[in-house]
Amino acid sequence: MASEITYAEVKFKNASPAAVAEAPPEKKNEHHPQKYPLCLPWLISLLLFLVCIALIIVFLVESWTCCPKGWRRFQEKCYYLSNDLMSWAESEQNCTGMGSHLVVINSKAEQDFLFEELRKSSKIGVNYYIGLHAQVVGQWHWLDGTPLSETAAFWRAGEPSNVDHEMCVVIHTKEVSHNNWNDVICKDHNRICQAEAVTV
Repeated sequence: MASEITYAEVKFKNASPAAVAEAPPEKKNEHHPQKYPLCLPWLISLLLFLVCIALIIVFLVESWTCCPKGWRRFQEKCYYLSNDLMSWAESEQNCTGMGSHLVVINSKAEQDFLFEELRKSSKIGVNYYIGLHAQVVGQWHWLDGTPLSETAAFWRAGEPSNVDHEMCVVIHTKEVSHNNWNDVICKDHNRICQAEAVTV
C-alpha cells in the first residue's frame, strides 16, 4: 500500500514573517534638462575645421618675407647700404657676391624709401652707387640693359652733366630733395645693393 505524503506548515518562534521577494523599484524615466544643446559638439567641430582652413590659407597666401641681418626691407625687396668705398665695377661685383646687385629703382615709392633710409643712417656717406650707368654719353641704362625711363628718373637740378668722364650714377645724400641722382666719375663711393626678400 502506498504511503501518503503529508505536508505541514512549520512556524518558528521569533522568526520574521517570510520575506517576500520584492522586485527592484522601477526606474522612473527621469528627464534631466541638458546643460548644452545636442548640436554643440557639431558646432565646435565645425569651428575647429574652419580655423584650420583659415590657417592653411594664411600660410599659403600670406607668407612672411624677411631680409638678411643688416639689410632693410621695402615691399618684396631687401637693401644693403654699405659703409665702405669701392669703384662702380667693384661695387657691382661686391653686391653679386652677396647674391644681389646694385639697386635698380623702378618707382617714386622706392626712391622715397631709399631717401628716408639714407637720412636715418648713422654712418651715412655722401654718394651711394645705384645700378645705373652709361657706356655712351647720355645713354643711361640699368644693369640689365633696360633704358632709363624718364618717368622714373630722379636727377638733381642741373643733372646729369652728360660728360664723358661721368658715366656712373649715385644718390647724393646731401641733397634735401628726393630728386638726388648725380652722374659721377666711376671712382670710390658707397653703394646700395638690392636683393629679393626671402619668403618663408
